[in-house]
Amino acid sequence: MRRTLALSSCLASLLLLSSCSPRDFLTRRLAADLISTSETFRAQQQFELRTGVISNEDYRSPSYRALQHHGWISATNAPCPPAKSPPLCWDVTLTPAGVDAMQSLIVPGDAEKQSFTITAAHRELIAITGIAKQGNTAEVEFTWRWLPANEVGAALYPTSIHYRSKTILSDYDDGWRIVQSNTHPAQPLDEALKNAEQSQ
Repeated sequence: MRRTLALSSCLASLLLLSSCSPRDFLTRRLAADLISTSETFRAQQQFELRTGVISNEDYRSPSYRALQHHGWISATNAPCPPAKSPPLCWDVTLTPAGVDAMQSLIVPGDAEKQSFTITAAHRELIAITGIAKQGNTAEVEFTWRWLPANEVGAALYPTSIHYRSKTILSDYDDGWRIVQSNTHPAQPLDEALKNAEQSQ
């Protein structure tokens, strides 16, 4: 009789376990997989480089300073178009070194344009640093960094800088998923990545 009861309870346990999928339990490993494979996280970082007359604010930005530091752009003072203010503007051109660095990254038809977009980097998830569960939702904190796609990306997005973000996951009938809309009081993943803070 005891053997029959033990066998029955073992079979019941196996049936219960078999009805659970790996997505039913929110572990750090599952959270990392859901975040790192999401379309939002995998989106590549594009950098728009504008030559010709640009504002002083744009020219003094960290991105343009990095390009200057590498000797890829040069600039001279220029009168501002009426739409730009304050009145100080710069006429930016690529140096020969800048042409060498950029030419393989620019779509052939864009070479003569004054504005072109370069694929510069993509994100790498470093670690899940915390999970706070409440009912069928969980706030997940994680760290990540940019991985440069080329020499220009390496100048603009150093791998030594790490970022910290938080996003919300919800437990649906088929398992945990990233919240993709603004209907939840916490920010969705795309906003979490935009509002990331440097962690070191």
